[in-house]
Amino acid sequence: MSRDLRHRDKPNVSGELTNKENTLNSQWFAIYTRARNEKKVHDRFMEQGIESYLPLVKTLRQWSDRKKWVEVPLLSSYVFVKVPQYRLREVIRVDGAAKYISFEGKPAAIPEKQINNLRLLVDGEADIEVTGERLLPGDPVEVTTGSLRGLTGELIKINNRNRVVVRIDRLDINLVVKIQMAFLRKLR
Repeated sequence: MSRDLRHRDKPNVSGELTNKENTLNSQWFAIYTRARNEKKVHDRFMEQGIESYLPLVKTLRQWSDRKKWVEVPLLSSYVFVKVPQYRLREVIRVDGAAKYISFEGKPAAIPEKQINNLRLLVDGEADIEVTGERLLPGDPVEVTTGSLRGLTGELIKINNRNRVVVRIDRLDINLVVKIQMAFLRKLR
């Protein structure tokens, strides 16, 4: 075994993995933050060189004297981080981070595909609705046209409108997006 392969998982002298090594050993995890601390926690992660993703959407807010478009977290109190297992304790110590979303007592890894789907939804500026309700499984579909091309999910009907549901399984959250039927194809 070459020296490089034997030491791949070990930190360098400064305690950090190189970008290549960090990417190879990292997984996405969801962190539950204190209320209204998502942006601060995300910024703290970025300052520490921790890959972090905070999905933000623009929404029109009404104050007594004005209206203003503001960016708010799509998923309240959640920030996603991509780190190797050995950094989990370090990451959760960041001020404002409360706990990992866990399964059977261990931080639950979120598949890269689900994070990519979330990025497609947010970057596509779709009309997104977040719901925690349990939805019955429908036909698996993929968006074939438009800014959400490549997004996969389940087809459901709500209020006589065609929508795609993308589940983030470990969070028990569903994202619902309105998509025209012509833009969908059934997956096998």
